[in-house]
Amino acid sequence: MADLTQAVRRAPLTGLHGGSSTVRLTPAAPASHISLRAGPDAVFALSGALGLDLPTRPKGSASANGRTAIWLGPDEWLVIDENGADLVAIAGSSGALHAATDVSHRNTAIIVAGPGAASAINAGCPQDLSLAVFPVGAGSRTILGKAEIVLLRLAEDTFRVECWRSFSTYVFGMLTEGAEDASA
Repeated sequence: MADLTQAVRRAPLTGLHGGSSTVRLTPAAPASHISLRAGPDAVFALSGALGLDLPTRPKGSASANGRTAIWLGPDEWLVIDENGADLVAIAGSSGALHAATDVSHRNTAIIVAGPGAASAINAGCPQDLSLAVFPVGAGSRTILGKAEIVLLRLAEDTFRVECWRSFSTYVFGMLTEGAEDASA
């Protein structure tokens, strides 16, 4: 009989660290993610099932109990659960018409923190990260260099940068260079 082996997924940024005197770059812990699409009539039921109010305005986000939803478009959200919950099943329990695709295998994140965090990100991202325009809780899909990212401001000087795992070393490298420039 053949010996069966199980593939073990390794976090793409394991062992990486970076930053400067004003910026810390930390790979985020693995989390479950879904790409959620739904019409306005499904938002209430999905919000109830997910345990947070899905944001319905540009740059909106909502967080509760280790779960975050980021508005990406009029009918689109990225939902992240830091505890690894089965978000597809949870959304499915809503009874509302929607599409939920598990993208946990695709996404990873980098936490960018410190007084130079916004400057480090802006080294490769055109998004205006001033507090007046991009306050705490703001989120958006944008670019960093040549990679698409989803950016969420967690605190005045802390951001979560979501990217596809295939671009993660590139994004980490761009942020590392931006961190060095921010401290110069």
